[in-house]
Amino acid sequence: MREENKLIDRAKSGESKAFGELYDKHLSAIYRYIFLRVGGRKADAEDLAHQVFLSAWQNIKNYEFRGFPFSSWLYRIAHNALIDHYRTEKIHLDIDKVPESILVDSENLEGVIDQNFELEKVKVVLQKLEPDQQNVLIMKFVNDLSNKEIAEVLEKSEGAIRVIQHRAIKRIKSLLSAQGGSASGGEKNGGEDITTTV
Repeated sequence: MREENKLIDRAKSGESKAFGELYDKHLSAIYRYIFLRVGGRKADAEDLAHQVFLSAWQNIKNYEFRGFPFSSWLYRIAHNALIDHYRTEKIHLDIDKVPESILVDSENLEGVIDQNFELEKVKVVLQKLEPDQQNVLIMKFVNDLSNKEIAEVLEKSEGAIRVIQHRAIKRIKSLLSAQGGSASGGEKNGGEDITTTV
């Protein structure tokens, strides 16, 4: 953290090499988040990732540490870039086309949702969630952000993030159950799993 703070200070003073090191450190995670949110479209993900880091470089002088990692600032820029992207493109998410390999380091996702669910099924239903629910699940289970960090990125309270996560997992279980999966034996009420816990 201390080393990163030194890099940030150097980047703020206009040192492009320092920013390049920050870029190298954070590109993979930011790209993966964007890649999943644009449904695995590589060209769009690359363009948006480029925009995120260009914007970060242009605005690095305004960056202030507020108790959150530097990556939280980058995620917020990425989140806003995605909002603008959907506003202009109105593209339908197609997350079921995302390669399984992109989610390899998200072993917790299956455990939290249910060990019986296949990740492939989860990807298919993930596109049916609201954007905030997709954001929370991807940031939490793919990119390992804490609720506090996600709350900072999405400009919501930690309580709101927990509620969004709970509803997203509940919705996924319901959708998977409707596709023939098991929803941990929860009873159904109007298509919703009423016994899901987080």
